[in-house]
Amino acid sequence: MSDIVRLVSPVDGSLYAERPAASYDAVEAAFRKARTAQQDWVRVSVAERARYCSAMVDAMLAMKDEIVPELAWQMGRPVRYGAGELRGFEERARYMIDIAGKCLEPLDPGPKEGFRRAIKRVPLGVVFTIAPWNYPYLTAVNSIVPALMAGNAVVLKHASQTLLVGERIDRAFRAAGLPEGLFQNLVITHDAAAKAIASGLADMVCFTGSVAGGKSMERAAVGQFMSIGLELGGKDPAYVRRDANLAHAIENLVDGAFFNSGQSCCGIERIYVDETVYDDFVEGAVELTRSYVLGNPLEEATTLGPLVKASAADFVRDQIEQAVRAGARAHLDEAAFPMSRKGTPYLAPQILTGVDHSMSVMRDESFGPVVGIMKVSGDEEAIALMNDSDFGLTAAIWSEDAEAAEAIADRIETGTVFLNRCDYLDPALAWTGVKDSGRGVTLSAVGYEVLTRPKSYHFRTVTR
Repeated sequence: MSDIVRLVSPVDGSLYAERPAASYDAVEAAFRKARTAQQDWVRVSVAERARYCSAMVDAMLAMKDEIVPELAWQMGRPVRYGAGELRGFEERARYMIDIAGKCLEPLDPGPKEGFRRAIKRVPLGVVFTIAPWNYPYLTAVNSIVPALMAGNAVVLKHASQTLLVGERIDRAFRAAGLPEGLFQNLVITHDAAAKAIASGLADMVCFTGSVAGGKSMERAAVGQFMSIGLELGGKDPAYVRRDANLAHAIENLVDGAFFNSGQSCCGIERIYVDETVYDDFVEGAVELTRSYVLGNPLEEATTLGPLVKASAADFVRDQIEQAVRAGARAHLDEAAFPMSRKGTPYLAPQILTGVDHSMSVMRDESFGPVVGIMKVSGDEEAIALMNDSDFGLTAAIWSEDAEAAEAIADRIETGTVFLNRCDYLDPALAWTGVKDSGRGVTLSAVGYEVLTRPKSYHFRTVTR
């Protein structure tokens, strides 16, 4: 008897969808099919691969009216924001399609008499993408489209919370006419995924998820000599300098902290503000946050939906309560957000001051609508505090002095540094992390390097 994968909606706790998990025999068969299909795909031109992938994007966009409410039911994002994920999906996919030809061109090391030399980028084989629920289309596309463009086959395991997303992507590839076997969506258990990795069925794993999940990926891959891309958690900081445009910083940092109910690996979870503008910043941030509407994500007026599960909301609530007991001040009255109730996924946004790095809310990933704000004396203290973390995904600086900001950025231990913006992935830039935020790269030209391997051609010219 097969396991059943169930999707319980955070909207009302109802069972929204369920699917039987594939048997391990079916998993092995899917990977064999992918490997066989890839042997033909590698001989298809980059231009022809682009035609299929572009048609897939078109097919995805044609499903927008169905996808937006479906996303709300699956993971709680308000419908007013649902189309934004598809815009991001399109932006990333089309960019990676457009640059593929140039990125996959052979490298010419220059002339050498009597020889012809080149370094080609050749595909790895089969890429196993394991995608999360919080940005289910955006995170999946980061590896799926460039992997196919590079000549690989792809097997997708999506999170059980968003299992319909994998079906949508599969439907789009079928509409595009992608050759059979090159993209396959599997509904499987965590144990089956780990076994597939441990058995060497894939040549690369692209995993987005928790630190604990990343460690399990590495354990499963021991001895397989495969590539593993890990995009894990974050505790992303922001620093507001005394010369920042305060109104702009408040507007964008509040959004960066609370968009998607704070369920973003690169969302803002801690803010350091220069002492000369601290009071004004806190006052403005609290005022703006009071305008949020916590409610049913299927209603257009809602700007803050539920967290993915009641246990996730209770974890964040516990972080807040611990901080307050240790001396922090909570600036938002939970009673002002009537939907916020313990034991449910609905949680009011919260801003905390009087926090320090002994508190979980400033140290451990919250993944919810809470942010702590600390006063700092200047750049040196801000840099030290931003680096005082086990994570290093992104950091944001708010200043009108680009030269000073770059000097600060050079000293921050992180994968991406923003100036006067936050919580965004530019597909032209490498998406990467340090420390417990992971290893590897997606997007940009660099992303193609990890989805291929170099193969050197060293040809001597011999004449009679």
